[in-house]
This record gives sequence, structure tokens and C-alpha cells, in this order.
Amino acid sequence: MSITDLPTLNAILNSISAILLIVGYVFIKQKNRNAHRLCMVSAFATSTLFLISYLVYHFNVGSVKFQGQGAIRTIYFAILLTHTVLAAAIVPMIFVTFARALKGNFSQHRKIARWTLPIWLYVSVTGVVVYLMLYHWFPAR
Repeated sequence: MSITDLPTLNAILNSISAILLIVGYVFIKQKNRNAHRLCMVSAFATSTLFLISYLVYHFNVGSVKFQGQGAIRTIYFAILLTHTVLAAAIVPMIFVTFARALKGNFSQHRKIARWTLPIWLYVSVTGVVVYLMLYHWFPAR
């Protein structure tokens, strides 16, 4: 695997994280705490691997310029802006959500998880969308 393969790996990791989040949500709705916990810990691990890979890639390559023009450029930057802001915000939310669950404080865990889950899912999905727009739909010529 070379450094140029990392964006694809990152999109795969984000996709896996999104799937794990959805499946984990289904499990908790079914009152299957063990399966829920396994999915959420796996989503956390997958997102952590993504972050490491993302940082390694951008440390070596720098930023990648979006090539799309016109209205799609505005759409791309709107997605990128919301993705970036929420990606920064979600990290402490994930830690608080996990801490409350680990302490067995499930009423407080549920209160923040109602916000953590959709934001984390949004960040994971928009990460894949940004990847597709940057590297496949409007790649550098």
C-alpha cells in the first residue's frame, strides 16, 4: 500500500464506521446491549484508524484542491465546511458518550448519545462524499 492509496482506505474506514453506527443503533433499540457495545467500540476503533490514516496522508501530501467548477463547487465547500466543523465537535462528544456508558450512567449516556450518533454518522457519511467528489467525480486532471 502506498500513500496514494490512503484516501481510498479512509473512505472505506468511514463507510465501515457508518455501518457500525447504524447497526449499533439497531441493536440498542432491540435492547441487545452487548452487540450495541461491540458495534460502538468497533466504530470508535475504525474512526481512530481513519484519523491516523488521514493525518499520515495529509502530512505527506498536503491539501488536495477541489477541481469542480460552478454550483458544484459551492455544494462541495458547504459539505466540506459542515463536515470539518462537526468532525472537530464530535471527538469530545464521543469521549463523553463513551465515558458515561463505561461508568454505567446510562440515563446521561442516552441524553448525549441522541446527539452524538447523528453527528458522528453525518461526519462518517460526508467524509465518503467528500472523498468521492475530490478523487472520483471531479479529480485533478
